[in-house]
Amino acid sequence: MSDSLLPPDIVDLARRVVEENAAQGRKIALAESCTGGLVAAALTEIPGSSAVLDRGFVTYSNEAKIESLGVASDLIETFGAVSIACAWGMAKGALDKCDADVAVAVSGIAGPGGGTDLKPVGTVVFARALRDDDSEPDGEMKLFDGGSRSAIRKQAALWALELLLPDQSAVAAGDE
Repeated sequence: MSDSLLPPDIVDLARRVVEENAAQGRKIALAESCTGGLVAAALTEIPGSSAVLDRGFVTYSNEAKIESLGVASDLIETFGAVSIACAWGMAKGALDKCDADVAVAVSGIAGPGGGTDLKPVGTVVFARALRDDDSEPDGEMKLFDGGSRSAIRKQAALWALELLLPDQSAVAAGDE
């Protein structure tokens, strides 16, 4: 799509997400923090995305995560907003607020500041929650070395899109 606002690799992957989820009749929801709605923007670049994307939450602040998604404040205080526990709470919260079949959450430190020794710039956490799935939380932490805020956000958006592909449970265990 040459007239897209977004890079071709993001648009191409978003197209796959829309087409493959539509083919399975799956609805998706998003809970985004460091990507600031980039994943939802990518999906809405694709004609027919309304058949798949139920809603997206951009919960950039801790207060938004608590108020909009029901993430427990003590969870954020204990583990931080950039933690698998918080991302899992965001994904579950998004599912609780809609009728989607799957939700993916992303939270991270895009930089250039805000990093620590334990969570340096480029640390991004992801979680995927499936409706009616009582299995253990599905989340992961990745360290993206993009050199810039934009590069880290782009890599995070691409990974979140990968997690939205149907039957991609192996993606979480694989390499980028």
